[in-house]
Amino acid sequence: MVCFCSKIILDESMRIGIDIDGVLTNVEEFEIDYGSKYLYESGMFNKVINNIDFKKEDLNIDENIGKEVWSKAIYDYIEIPPRNFAGEIIKKLKEKGNIICIITNRSSNLSYCDITPERMKEIVIKWLKDNSIYYDELIFANGDKTAFIITNKIDVMIEDNPRNIQEISKLIPVICYNARYNTEIIGNNILRCYS
Repeated sequence: MVCFCSKIILDESMRIGIDIDGVLTNVEEFEIDYGSKYLYESGMFNKVINNIDFKKEDLNIDENIGKEVWSKAIYDYIEIPPRNFAGEIIKKLKEKGNIICIITNRSSNLSYCDITPERMKEIVIKWLKDNSIYYDELIFANGDKTAFIITNKIDVMIEDNPRNIQEISKLIPVICYNARYNTEIIGNNILRCYS
């Protein structure tokens, strides 16, 4: 990942935590594309949406519709490729002596689909391998990542989830992978990353 700032330089011997969804993958683009398709096909898409200003609340999408969309979308989502150059950048970080810790909530809260947490873990491991994403440690968190950050002595975290960013930044620096849903997140220990 590239962070256009000089406050954190990821070329020292550090334990770097990296999220999957929204960091290694572009979950925002996937949700917009798949959600728009679902809403159109179900007859709920009744106005033109400018993707630049897309917000779920603009469409009055309730939690049940979100679960229904994801119950179908998850099977396509688990196959999408990582962001361009993600594997190459992680490899370079490793070559500089950093420890790479993938920290994901991917196996938690799967009540909307028939994939078990154990099966999701297998899918994630295979996806990382198939896409040449190197890691020293793979940590499956359940919601709050702060306990895993402390236990695993992470020095810096690359994250996109606003709640996680706010909590983790109380402990360590966070590189906030920019997305529409986290643009309002700022803080002394938060640095924004665009690529």
